[in-house]
Amino acid sequence: MQSKTLFLVEVAIFATIAFLLDKVASFYSVGWAYGGSISLSMVPVALIGLRWGLKGSFAAGILLGLLQMITGASFIHYIQIVVEYPVAFGVLGLSALFAPKVRRLLQEGKNSWIGYVILAAFLANTARFLIHFYAGIIYWGEYAPEGTPVVEYSLIYNLGYMVPTFMISTIAVILIVKAMPKFIVPMDRKTKVA
Repeated sequence: MQSKTLFLVEVAIFATIAFLLDKVASFYSVGWAYGGSISLSMVPVALIGLRWGLKGSFAAGILLGLLQMITGASFIHYIQIVVEYPVAFGVLGLSALFAPKVRRLLQEGKNSWIGYVILAAFLANTARFLIHFYAGIIYWGEYAPEGTPVVEYSLIYNLGYMVPTFMISTIAVILIVKAMPKFIVPMDRKTKVA
């Protein structure tokens, strides 16, 4: 029971941190009139995923999306808002795809865990990008500048913030895990990490 409570509390805390990081980023990002920002919100989602596995990262990502959705999301259609918030941020849960392998390599003192973190972050951000890209075509296409093909507009718009977000967030996750590996692989083995 203690482990389940700890899981729920940590997921809620990390989703809230992710939400706050995204809100701070939205104040400083320039040029994305219809949503999107260069943000570190993936970092807490990835960290909780490395600690608790896919269940933790998907839960934190979906909660992050729900928090964004209910606090002023860009809204065009009911399906769009669900797809671009809980679903798009939920797929950030893929950042924990190799969590068991990362934990094992950390325990063994091998630096090859870094490659798995990069690969998982790439897959998670690619999945999120694809959701926003297709939503851009389907729901936001009418906002493309005159003469600009909708596919090109959505591609440029979404890559403009997703690529820097992937790069900055991945570096941050690696630096945090290097500095605090015991957060990912707790000393207390009573804490179940799945």
